[in-house]
Amino acid sequence: MEGAKAQVGSLESSLLQIVQEHQQRSIWTREQTDKAKKDALRTATRVSELLVDTVNGGVEESFTNEKRIELEIRALASTIMRYKKQTDQWLAASHALNTVIKEIGDFENWMKIMDFDCKSINAAIRNIHQM
Repeated sequence: MEGAKAQVGSLESSLLQIVQEHQQRSIWTREQTDKAKKDALRTATRVSELLVDTVNGGVEESFTNEKRIELEIRALASTIMRYKKQTDQWLAASHALNTVIKEIGDFENWMKIMDFDCKSINAAIRNIHQM
């Protein structure tokens, strides 16, 4: 009977040892799972932050480029207006010059006609005087 009790005690201790090992493995597995979850969460958070930074960097660069382009457009519009005024002034000056040159040509033509008329009158007076 004592041998049977020793076997039962040995069986009990073996079962207790198996249960304890199972509990220890369960605790170790749970700790490893929790650690893996935390690592995965930390990695996912980092990836998310990198993606947001990348997208925001592109948006920020686009915004900066847009502002720079708007400033360039304003500067070009100002330059265009200045050139337009200058071109209008040049057109007015060239028109005035053309008018003056035309008037000089008209005056020169008038002078030639007057010279011809004076010579004709002079010739007529000489003819009359010689007769």
